[in-house]
Amino acid sequence: MTPQELRALCLSFNAVVEDFPFNPETSVFKVLGKLFALTNLDARPLTVNLKCDPEDAIRLRADHAGLIVPGYHMNKRHWNTVTVDGELPDRLVRELVEDSYDLVVAGLPRAERLRLDRP
Repeated sequence: MTPQELRALCLSFNAVVEDFPFNPETSVFKVLGKLFALTNLDARPLTVNLKCDPEDAIRLRADHAGLIVPGYHMNKRHWNTVTVDGELPDRLVRELVEDSYDLVVAGLPRAERLRLDRP
């Protein structure tokens, strides 16, 4: 997955914006103000921090040692840093990004979740 594809994927979800609160290099993707993906699109290797269910996070780290690790500068229980350099299947990366988005949306107040469902 290229940096452009990762960016397009993150922006493809409903109500997502890209923000740069830390520095001009770090893209922060948010849904209704809540972070679900954080990356430096110019970094090599390309990595992205994604929210993850704690049990899934442990399994993914074991299954993909070195490519999925505890979230860098994040809560290690709930966040993974995923290396997006082609060694992981693009399909898995897409699923992990979508899961991160879904977990953040699930934590939003009901009224905001309902607003997301409207066309």
